[in-house]
Amino acid sequence: MMTNFLNAGCGPDISESGFSCSREGLTIRGTEYRPAGSNLPVAIVSHGFMANQDTVRHYARHLAEIGYAAYCFDFNGGSAEGCKSDGKTTDMSVLTEVLDLEAVIDHTLQLPDVDRSKGVVLMGCSQGGFVSALTAVRRKEQVSQLVLFYPALCIPDNARAGKMIYAEFDPHNVPERISCGSMELGRQYVTDVLDMDPFAEIIPYPGPVLIVHGTNDNIVHPNYSQRAFEAYSKRLAQGASVRLEMIEGGTHGFSEKPDALAIKKLDSFLQDQV
Repeated sequence: MMTNFLNAGCGPDISESGFSCSREGLTIRGTEYRPAGSNLPVAIVSHGFMANQDTVRHYARHLAEIGYAAYCFDFNGGSAEGCKSDGKTTDMSVLTEVLDLEAVIDHTLQLPDVDRSKGVVLMGCSQGGFVSALTAVRRKEQVSQLVLFYPALCIPDNARAGKMIYAEFDPHNVPERISCGSMELGRQYVTDVLDMDPFAEIIPYPGPVLIVHGTNDNIVHPNYSQRAFEAYSKRLAQGASVRLEMIEGGTHGFSEKPDALAIKKLDSFLQDQV
């Protein structure tokens, strides 16, 4: 049975319900997982590129089992398949997803029976990790901890190289539409990050950070998480903490055994912050 280290008196029952909020006229739809109790801390889990909330909802449910009011959602235009939120994939970029995540933060913190004083745990996978890291800087007063699973900090470099997963293009003459497998992207997806140094962008977040990455990731090279660890480590003189946990044999999007190890790293990190 899962140990509830935040609300030891709560039972194991978790309620599940849908929620929605909006950003610039677009509706964001997601799922809330909530244990019994009041004054619950908040955790928000963000999915990756070409994915949806189904790929991360087990993390949200796990976070509820250890005492959080936990939320996952579909980014606007975040996927060509299974996306329940509004928006077009051709209008989506890392920066529009930052705006979506900010809207979800605002929504969750005004819900009943949440403890706003404890802030929000942001957790993101792949592109959702990159988005969470950028959002944590913009909402540093509200984000209490940051958890990044194989964060796609490679996206700006990939844009400059003109190769982004299934897409190839001329970075000096970015087309209006870019075919990326089953998903069509717009020019903004590339231009929003062409001049971005992700490691400079993420440093201003002052809170505790956990980075978890698989050693066999062939989509986001583990070196990007090592560089993120080094960037965040520059804050250590100010008392900030950062952990880098490498999962031996883990690939991009952990399979069952690496995922179980990653969740143990997550639990240890969060428990140390209580």
